[in-house]
Amino acid sequence: MEEERLVPVNLLQAMRKQGYHIVGRHSAVKRCRWLYESLIHDRFCYKQKFYGIRSHQCIQMSPTAFYCTMRCLFCWRIQSGDKNLKWNELGLPKRWDSPNQIVEGCIKAQMEILSGYKGNPKTNMEKYKEALSPKHAAISLTGEPTLYPHLGELIAEFHRRKFTTFLVSNGTVPEALANLSEEPTQLYISIYAPNEQILKSISRPQIRGAWEKINQTLELLKSFKCPTVLRITLVRHLNMKFPELYAKLIEKAEPTYVESKAYMHVGYSRFRLKYENMPTHREIREFAKKLSKETSYNFIDESKDSRVVLLSKLSQPIKFN
Repeated sequence: MEEERLVPVNLLQAMRKQGYHIVGRHSAVKRCRWLYESLIHDRFCYKQKFYGIRSHQCIQMSPTAFYCTMRCLFCWRIQSGDKNLKWNELGLPKRWDSPNQIVEGCIKAQMEILSGYKGNPKTNMEKYKEALSPKHAAISLTGEPTLYPHLGELIAEFHRRKFTTFLVSNGTVPEALANLSEEPTQLYISIYAPNEQILKSISRPQIRGAWEKINQTLELLKSFKCPTVLRITLVRHLNMKFPELYAKLIEKAEPTYVESKAYMHVGYSRFRLKYENMPTHREIREFAKKLSKETSYNFIDESKDSRVVLLSKLSQPIKFN
C-alpha cells in the first residue's frame, strides 16, 4: 500500500507490535487500556467519570498516525529518532483517505479488537454487546489530527453515524481549527509549557513559531460553541512550575474546563524520560489548587487512577451519554 512508501516498513511493524491497527494510508486505531479495564474489571476512564464517555464504547483513533508538529519527550508514541527509526513526520501524504473510508476502517478495526473478548470468561457480556455499537470517537491517539485537511468532514461523518467526537490538538495549526466545517462534541487543546523556552525543551516543535501559533489557538478557543478543555500535561522536574504563567494562558483561552494531568511513564516515553518524571496524584492536586487560586476556576472533580484533576467555572461537568 501507499502507506508503506510514505513511512518505513519497520515503523509499521513496530506500531503493529504495539497494538496499533493501521487504517488505510495514514490513520490508526489502538485498544485503549480502559476498554480492557471496562470489559474485564468494570473500571473506567476518567473521561467517563467526568463527561460520561463510556470507555467500552469509545474508539481511540487518529487520522494522522505518522505525522506531528511536535516531538514531545513525554509522548507515548514512537517518534522519528526512536529505536533507530527515522522518517519525515511532516512529509504529509499527497493523497488523503476520505472521511468515510477512515470511519469505516476505524469501526472495522474496533470490531477486530473486540473479537478477542468474546471468548474470555472474564468479559462482561452485557458491556461487550454494547461495545459492538461504539458511540464515541476520541480523535487523539497519536500524531496531530489538525494536519488532516478534511477534519471537519471527518467529524461530521462520525456525527452522521450518531457518534460523539472528542478532538485533541496541540494547538499548532490554528488555521485548521478556525476553518473547521463542523465542531467536535468537545475540543481539547493540550498545553505542555507555561512559556516558549520550556515548550522548546520539552516538546521540541518541528515547525517555526509554534509558541505563537499555540497562543493564536488559545485566542480562538472562546469562539467555539462546543465545550472546550485545556489539558495541561505535567512532568516532574520539567514543566511543573510557574502556575501563574499557566493561569495567564487559561484566562486567555477561557475554556469550559482545565485538566491538570500527570505524565504517565508508558510506551516510548520510557526511552526519553525516567520513572521519576511521573508526578503523584498528590502533586497534581497541589498544582491544580495553585491554578485554581490563580484563576477563577474551581476544583470540581478528580481521578486518582489517572492522576488528573478537573477545574471549571461550572459546578459540575456536562455529561455526554
